[in-house]
Amino acid sequence: MNFYSLNKKAQNVSFKDAVIKGLAPDKGLYFPEKITPLPKGFFNHIEYFSNEEIAFEVIKQFVGDEIPETALKEIIVETLNFDFPIVKINDNIATLELFHGPTMAFKDVGARFMARCLAYFNKQENTNKVTVLVATSGDTGGAVASGFLGVKGVDVVILYPSGKVSDVQEKQLTTLGNNIKALEVEGTFDDCQKMVKKAFLDSDLISNKNLTSANSINVARWLPQMFYFFFAYKQLKSKHRNLVFSIPSGNFGNVCAGIMAQQLGLPVKQFIASTNVNDIVPNYLKTGKYTPKSSKQTISNAMDVGDPSNFVRILEIYNNDISTLKKHLSSYSFTDNETREAMKELKQKYNYIADPHGAVGYLGLEKYLRKNNAQGIFLETAHPVKFIDVVEPVINETIALPKQIKEVIEKQKVSIRISKYDELKQFLLVK
Repeated sequence: MNFYSLNKKAQNVSFKDAVIKGLAPDKGLYFPEKITPLPKGFFNHIEYFSNEEIAFEVIKQFVGDEIPETALKEIIVETLNFDFPIVKINDNIATLELFHGPTMAFKDVGARFMARCLAYFNKQENTNKVTVLVATSGDTGGAVASGFLGVKGVDVVILYPSGKVSDVQEKQLTTLGNNIKALEVEGTFDDCQKMVKKAFLDSDLISNKNLTSANSINVARWLPQMFYFFFAYKQLKSKHRNLVFSIPSGNFGNVCAGIMAQQLGLPVKQFIASTNVNDIVPNYLKTGKYTPKSSKQTISNAMDVGDPSNFVRILEIYNNDISTLKKHLSSYSFTDNETREAMKELKQKYNYIADPHGAVGYLGLEKYLRKNNAQGIFLETAHPVKFIDVVEPVINETIALPKQIKEVIEKQKVSIRISKYDELKQFLLVK
């Protein structure tokens, strides 16, 4: 399987090169040359497959022969060593919990998969040390830090916006040490992301460093997120007709992965991209004009993105045809007050504690179901304890700390503050 740049001005590359490069030389995101739907028999008998077997069938065409079957299966087993349960909310709504991994966020899957792919390539080629450079608005940093911790031949540098991630999120990416370094940026997530993109286009830097990214721009971080939707379908196959997914959306990697799953044949009626007040995509679907903005800080901080990178992949899937896109994707935005009310409602009516991102997903699904008959699933992308300062005052209840959080919460934060790109470049060149 080869991958091409969405800017169409760079050479096509293999899966391995797409993973190692992260971003194409022409600044474009990589996209697979071909998407081959899975056989109907796979979906007809999906309940008889393990999660690991499902994941292998889903991902193997994109990896191709770059990783042998036996090694790929081992990577998948190591990636998926936790649960992905569906929890019923009411007769028409359920949630898919994606927070049972080591950092209690959905990004654990992509980060673990990518780390193991990169470790495999390094081992086979005995290549020079790779530096993984990643920007985070919250959960990506912790997941990448955990996924790559101790991986030989790989250094990880994480940029995060100072004061704009939760305390738990910050501890998860600043306390591990070893091959993990955290840079605290005076600015927003968009500022962090701009620095990362600039680094990948800096000829002086890339001639001295072997850089790659672990954001969802990287195909090995993005594509494994397809697994979630197949796991949900497996659990609900005999109980639904019209399946709808509502996905809390920031950089749009997760909803794009869901649409890819649909392209592989997964029977989904509609996807809902639920956002906070960073409403670039909802506005695009209303007006037909894509207008990036500076991101606004909210209580659902992992979605504070003013120019979602992965939306260009969604447009590519639908050949930039907004009318076709709107048949498969709806998008709604919600305020912090609406998010708090949703968290309160979920606790009082259904005794379910949601984090702010899951609450936004619930709001989007509820809005869609007012006018449409369907079985709805909203993705609960992070454990509520990761946003304890927001959640506890809303539900008026103390949340017990899971062991994954207890392990890091008392550790000493170690970060380096930077404010401009030149400081990032200097750090990378001397480290």
